[in-house]
This record gives sequence, structure tokens and C-alpha cells, in this order.
Amino acid sequence: MGTEFDPAFIQAPEHRPKPTILEAQGIPLIDLSTGPIDDLAKEIGDACRKWGFFQVINHGVSPESRRKIESAAREFFAWPQEEKMRVKRDEVRVLGYYDTEHTKNVRDWKEVFDFVVEDPTIVPASVDADDQRVTTWHNQWPDQNPHVLRIDKGKAIVQSKVEGGKQLMKTFEPIVKAATKEDLEVTQVKPPISMSSYSNHRLITHKEACEEYGREVEKLSIKLMELIAISLGLQANRFNDFFKDQTSFIRLNHYPPCPNPHLALGVGRHKDAGALTILAQDDVGGLEVKRKSDGEWIRVKPTPHAFIINVGDIIQVWSNERYESVEHRVMVNSEIERFSIPFFLNPAHYTMVKPLEEMTDDQNPPKYKAYNWGKFFTTRKGSNFRKLDVENIQIYHFKVSK
Repeated sequence: MGTEFDPAFIQAPEHRPKPTILEAQGIPLIDLSTGPIDDLAKEIGDACRKWGFFQVINHGVSPESRRKIESAAREFFAWPQEEKMRVKRDEVRVLGYYDTEHTKNVRDWKEVFDFVVEDPTIVPASVDADDQRVTTWHNQWPDQNPHVLRIDKGKAIVQSKVEGGKQLMKTFEPIVKAATKEDLEVTQVKPPISMSSYSNHRLITHKEACEEYGREVEKLSIKLMELIAISLGLQANRFNDFFKDQTSFIRLNHYPPCPNPHLALGVGRHKDAGALTILAQDDVGGLEVKRKSDGEWIRVKPTPHAFIINVGDIIQVWSNERYESVEHRVMVNSEIERFSIPFFLNPAHYTMVKPLEEMTDDQNPPKYKAYNWGKFFTTRKGSNFRKLDVENIQIYHFKVSK
């Protein structure tokens, strides 16, 4: 995304970063490998109620899976801009690379790569409430070159038609020797000079790393939702059916060094619209949350190998505000880049989000009217591609008047 500073990045004075913000103390750090289930559920319930977020360790996501996706993210964002733009997302292809995202109509100082956990993912075809048509979102991995290059321990094999294969391998050193009509093999190969010649191999690797990580973090999300259900006095599987046709997605975030970190934010203040967010971040730091007890912004210091878990708006509605989503934002700095990988757990597009019956009674009537998640989600997505004249849709638009 370069280092140019567009005025679109400038936050209003009241929302700009403050160097005096303190580091948070007492953020719950929950070990998921110890203790009875009921004790874990109580810990998580207390954290959801008091903080709206918490950290987990011994969570079951393998260090190797996380290492691979973090490495893939660093490699991808280091590519020349023209290479990344080959998988650019837009209003038709909503998944892939993007570097002009806005939060609350102010441009974020970051670039991203999005992919869904279930490919394809079914969503509404439009935001029109009367339109019952659906469409599918597909992960936008790079176009497959018919001559796929795979490099393994100094040996390169090009699997392709011999005619195209011969032409491709002329670009490599040393001289290529044809092994058969199906395969071309060289005993030693230098990396191609052209990034475009190399990109297909690397993105294939990225795809595999992303999908493996997605499977592991999805399992963690279901475990956490079961613990949250128990903490609310519900059956452990109470939420499971909502996610059978999930619209969950994962985002690779890159925050480059910013020439004016006192004016811009990596991500502006916001709450997550889905059910739950599982955030992996590097050791640079930058996440800030608004403390529920006093409304002050506090910095969240990264904990090695931990995930940060955010309560989303959907849990706030389902629980009838027993648990509330937390407002957060991301700082940037002028010296070092930062990476993070959030997993956004979202229900099926046809889910009608409303307070659960078990969470309401005569003394605690429903605080929200029902809304369709798919329509809500696709409406929110619209602000990714254009500046809006009014604030984007929020759950408070469905709040029941007292």
C-alpha cells in the first residue's frame, strides 16, 4: 500500500491515538487444558461479563499450523503491489486482497487478505429484504498456471503438457533436461528472476497453510461457544446448529510502518458484528480495547502463543446483553510493521438473530428485534468498498424501545 499519506486516513481529533494510554492489567488469561468444564465455563463467563474479551492458552491449535499461516502472511504482503492486485477483491469477488478498507468512513492504515472457512459460502444475493435469492462466495486464490512449479529440496518438477513445459523451463538455470513427455525434471534450479513466474508456487503454499489453520481454529471456536453456552446456563451444544452453514472468514492483516501514527489508526474503533473473534497477533502490539468499567482505552500486551477472544454482537443479542461485545481499535507506529490474523465466527446466512428464549422472561424481556444475519452481513460488507453517507448498520438499530 506504500507509504503515501492520503487525508482519508486522518481520524477526527477525538478518535486519534493517545501516547498516554496505559497497558491493561488483569486481563483474564484462561488455560483451556486444565480444570473441570464447569470451572472453565465460569472463568469464561466472568471474563465475558466483566471485560467482553479474554486470552486463552493451551487451546489446541498447533504451533506449527500457526507458524505456517503467519509465514504465509509475511511472504504474501512482501510481494510487489502488482502481484497482490492479481487477487484483489471487489463488490463481485468479495474475498482476496484489499488495501483501501474503511471503518466508520475513515480509511484504515492496513492491507488485508480475506478467505472463508467454507468454500463456497452461501450468502444473500442482495441486501434487499424481499430478495430471497442467494449467491456464493468463493475464495480467490491465484489463477492456476497450467505449468505448476513445485520446488522441493533443490529439485524442480514441472507437471504440464510437454510443449508448454519446455517453453517455461527455458527461463530457468541450469539447462532443463526433458525426462518424459509428462514431466520435465532438473536436478538443480535457481529461483526465477520474475516474481510473476514464482507467485503461483507460493500462493499454492499459502492456500494450504490457510486452509489447515482454518480447520484448527474452527474447532477452537466451537469449543469456546460450548463453554460460553454452559456459562449462560444452556446446554453445551445450544449454539451448534447456528453454524452448520457458517459464513465465518479469516483475515490476514498487515499494518505497515505509518509516517503519521499520531493521526491514523490501523483499524478504527468498532465492535465485531459476528458471534466470536479469535485473534492471533505477533509480538509488536497495537490492539487497544475500551475498558467496560470506566470507558478508557487500554493497550493489550501480546502474550506468546495465546489467542485473544472477543465477544461479538451476536452473542450480545443471543444473551440479551448478559454479555456485551467490546469496542476495540488498532494503533500503528512509524518504525515496525505488525501482523495479525482474526478468525470471525459467523452463523449461517439464514439465521434470524434474536435473544434466546432461555435468556428472556417477564422481568427480562427481549432487548432486540430479530434480524437476518445474511442481510446484516452483506450490508456491512458494502462499506468495505465505498464511503457511506450514513453510519453502517449496527445492532442498536434493532434495539427494542423502552
